[in-house]
Amino acid sequence: MPEFLAELLNQNDIFTGPTIMEYWGGLVTTVQLVFLSLILGLLVAVPLAIMRTSKNPLINGPVWFYTYIFRGTPLLIQLYIIYYGLAQIEGIQQTFWWDIFREAFYPALLAFTLNTAAYTTEIIRGAIVATPSGEIEAAKAYGMSWALRMRRIILPSAARRGVQAYSNEVIFMLHASAIASVVTLVDLTGAARNIYSRFYAPFDAFIFVALLYMALTFMLVFAFRKLENYLLQHQRPVNS
Repeated sequence: MPEFLAELLNQNDIFTGPTIMEYWGGLVTTVQLVFLSLILGLLVAVPLAIMRTSKNPLINGPVWFYTYIFRGTPLLIQLYIIYYGLAQIEGIQQTFWWDIFREAFYPALLAFTLNTAAYTTEIIRGAIVATPSGEIEAAKAYGMSWALRMRRIILPSAARRGVQAYSNEVIFMLHASAIASVVTLVDLTGAARNIYSRFYAPFDAFIFVALLYMALTFMLVFAFRKLENYLLQHQRPVNS
């Protein structure tokens, strides 16, 4: 273990049992928020990407506008608008939605989902557009319908091309999740801020959290590298 890290962990006032549990709670919140937003964002992005490739402006126009808005404005502003703006909707405090969205986790989840869905939509759209015309023509020659071509040929082919760009989006969302603490959500960054304000030790608290973010990032890089190798294994040379 590096000497500076060992010295950091030996600071008993910062890394006692309660503070470690606070870090752990922040880590769990961060993982939950990022994982759920990515899953929901991907589920939203796939049909939107297909719509985005349509030549009908009534179909691709609204999707373009949505992606333009969410990719053209900062995620922090989107989070503020959703967190503070939902409370200003007339009558919402008298509905069951208020019981959900008055908790900081769900406005943050909604903001992150809409943001990552916009970026993922464009990633998938680009991968779909880049599908070789020969693959599509071969599928048509076999008599495949549009839906069958999309499911069996185009989307799997797009997934192989888009996995590398999508891995960058996943890592970006992990790092961007640090802003969730500005709406009182105690994620990793929020836990570090609480511990800093309690012990007045900014370097210890934030360096430790930075190491945790770095460890999560390396885990994601490793996982996507394995996924990319699996999806592209057909391109490997066959040893005779």
